[in-house]
Amino acid sequence: MLQVKYNRDEILSVIDKVARKTLAMDLTWEWPCGVAYYGVSRAYQTTGNQEYLNQLVKWVDEYIELGLPDWTVNTCAMGHMLITLYEETGDQKYWDIVMSKIGYIRGSALRFGDQVLQHTVSVSNDFPEQAWADTLFMAAFFLLRVGSKLEDQELIQDALNQYYWHIKYLQDPGTGLWFHGYNHVKQDHMSGLYWGRANAWGAYTMSQVKPLLKEWYLYPQCMDVECSLRDQLAALKLVQTENGQWRTLLDDEESYEEVSASCGIAAAMVNNGNPLHTKYVQKALKGILENITEDGRVLNVSGGTAVMKDREGYRHIPKDWTQGWGQGLALAFLSDLLK
Repeated sequence: MLQVKYNRDEILSVIDKVARKTLAMDLTWEWPCGVAYYGVSRAYQTTGNQEYLNQLVKWVDEYIELGLPDWTVNTCAMGHMLITLYEETGDQKYWDIVMSKIGYIRGSALRFGDQVLQHTVSVSNDFPEQAWADTLFMAAFFLLRVGSKLEDQELIQDALNQYYWHIKYLQDPGTGLWFHGYNHVKQDHMSGLYWGRANAWGAYTMSQVKPLLKEWYLYPQCMDVECSLRDQLAALKLVQTENGQWRTLLDDEESYEEVSASCGIAAAMVNNGNPLHTKYVQKALKGILENITEDGRVLNVSGGTAVMKDREGYRHIPKDWTQGWGQGLALAFLSDLLK
């Protein structure tokens, strides 16, 4: 086990500040909110603070009354929080929305190749036959959570199929690091760069597979997940900065340090539980805490990022604003640390 040193009361205080700031943001029913409220849900599960749950219920109920948007792969990230609401309240309406999202993923979401989910951010065909690491959090991890809860082997196999192909398409076997995206039409990685948050999406969601699956060793794809995560974390520890962060382009020393990627990667190390990663998590904790303000804002989080054309494109993504995914991944990291 990891032996990370921290003051529990201090971490609980930081979680509370970040959760309150997150809940005060004017987020809409989209993937930034999905990641943010996943983090709040994790904070609730770790701390038992009923206020977090009550505010999520109030927000969702108001949104249901106003009307929900059309589903996309990315909006399915909202399903993570809904699972928690159903488990804690028993209210069927939350589970009905969860299953509506599952129905969309299984029946309507665009796919290519071996039934791989295409990255989509709208109801349009935005990125034909492209696989992005983001999809693992927005859809595959969500599918796995529901499949595991229902003990539904079709959902589990679909989820693991997504993991398998995203590993095959996005992980560089030479370095162990992950590319941002893959274009199945052109058979290339587009810009071919190791984007920090893509590696966080991959590492964090892979670190969730074993805890979710009973008898995980009976699923052959889980061996791929285990080995992929092992090789990825071995590579990621080597590109951690002196400040305990990871850069928005992992191997580019002129690229800025990016906190949402750092939170996701550090959380994956916590969940993976390799004691040799203790010093890297310890270093990350210090760096992450230094980037959280007294009013709960997570700093130095890059904006929404497409697969950019070149290094300059990534280097110039702004990092001056509070983002839902930064708040959510920080809450996930701090909550996983305390568990």
